[in-house]
Amino acid sequence: MEYQNIVVAPTPGVGAFISGVDLSEFDDASLIELKKAFAEYGVLFFRDQQLDESKHIALARRWGEININRFFTPVPGYPEIAQVLKEPEQTANIGGGWHTDHSYDQEPALGSMLYAKEVPPAGGDTLFANCAAAYEALSPGMRATLAGLRAVHSSRHVFGESSSYSNEMSGRLGNAEAATQDAVHPVVIKHPLSGRKTLYVNPAFTLHFEGWTAVESMPLLQQLYNHMMRAEFTYRLQWAPGTLAFWDNRATWHYALNDYQGERRLMHRITLDGGRIAA
Repeated sequence: MEYQNIVVAPTPGVGAFISGVDLSEFDDASLIELKKAFAEYGVLFFRDQQLDESKHIALARRWGEININRFFTPVPGYPEIAQVLKEPEQTANIGGGWHTDHSYDQEPALGSMLYAKEVPPAGGDTLFANCAAAYEALSPGMRATLAGLRAVHSSRHVFGESSSYSNEMSGRLGNAEAATQDAVHPVVIKHPLSGRKTLYVNPAFTLHFEGWTAVESMPLLQQLYNHMMRAEFTYRLQWAPGTLAFWDNRATWHYALNDYQGERRLMHRITLDGGRIAA
């Protein structure tokens, strides 16, 4: 695809770096091309952006309605922005495993804009995975097996009151009583922007296939997870202050690496409302 207003440099596995655009101020022609790139690549990476909280919010609103996070601590004075923070003395990080945000919602989020404020001198990278490419690499037999399957997703075991994960977060997550979301989605969805078939299960929030027990589901789910984690479908982003990543929750997984003990890492995240997904 040709781009006239932005510069697009695809990254291996998934995503693309975008340059030639100031995210605090750009015209409608650039927005149209950014949306095309988002549909094509699944996650967009931007360097050296200068976004205070108001500009971050204004950027997100050009894409859609902001989803106020139920569980993350908000940035003071800006409820639209979730604070993703790990202090030097803390051992657990937020997002430290492969997942898709909000798959437990009836209408999953479109995606998130994560902006780096403070990063450790080394470590703290984020991995992204291409769920459409992973589907396309499956055998015809596996595709036929998955056709028509639906999976159950939930927030309860991750963000709920009895969740060990929430307890490990040391106050960085809250509102555990609101973790009551359950949803059933097709295992293979048709992406609403690209039209590509995409695997839509993830290790964090998917419990089992509809009509199957968890024990029956786990071998096939684990096989899919191992396949989706393969190196050829992934890209590892190294953060720097001013870097922004905007990922599509319907097309990608992500995983925040926890390899920077004793260092501080502060990110600001805005999530955008999506809609229903279908096979």
